[in-house]
Amino acid sequence: MLLCGLARLLRLDDAALAQRVARIGLPSLADAVSVQPRLVGGIAGWSARVTLPDEHAHRGLAEIVSIINASDLATGAKRLALATFQRLADVEAEMHGIAVRDVHFHEIGALDSILDVCMVSALYDEMGSPVVICSPLPVSDGVVRCAHGLLATPAPAVLRMLEGVPAYGVEGAGETVTPTALALLLTINTDFDIWPALKIERTARAYGTREFTYLPNGAIFAAGRRMSCSGEQPIRAYHHHELADGLVDDTSRHHD
Repeated sequence: MLLCGLARLLRLDDAALAQRVARIGLPSLADAVSVQPRLVGGIAGWSARVTLPDEHAHRGLAEIVSIINASDLATGAKRLALATFQRLADVEAEMHGIAVRDVHFHEIGALDSILDVCMVSALYDEMGSPVVICSPLPVSDGVVRCAHGLLATPAPAVLRMLEGVPAYGVEGAGETVTPTALALLLTINTDFDIWPALKIERTARAYGTREFTYLPNGAIFAAGRRMSCSGEQPIRAYHHHELADGLVDDTSRHHD
């Protein structure tokens, strides 16, 4: 949803997305992602469709770092992608009681996670490294199936990274926050808060692929200028809220 929402705010078509994906430098990612209109519950939005070859690679941090360093991503995008995977490696090492160098990602090391992290990093950097405001995150009882078997949700890495993050409970949804998405939000120095006062310029509604019984699996993005008592401030903003997150881009502040 982050990839889809940022792509829509930038008004990128599939050809423009493909150009940016090519900068990652992995041939298997060619033509892997498209952003398509989607109707959920009678409400129009967009969804990122990702088509990748099957693979069973368990990449370590060093291999992922090599992929990112060898890519043609912009310097800021590389820095964010590297920091995101470092955060994930640190928390996985802590959860398993091993050294970071011994961490071998399973789901997180797969092509789709590399695509997600690198593309969100690239699109965020293209926007000028905006300040981010995100609504509190939804968490739910349930289970998630991963390489280690069935785990209670929130998954261990997510639970650790949720420390200090505002959250609220939802019924019967299972995994509502993924390690990759949460690591990205934390790495770009997100403020978790309610909607700011905005003069909204652009919006997007991004849907996830799963459907939940008790809530919509989507995220609302809004980009604009923050309003204050002294008038408009030079701040663009985006906010996504239905199931997940929210963003605000402040052109007067920058975060790595």
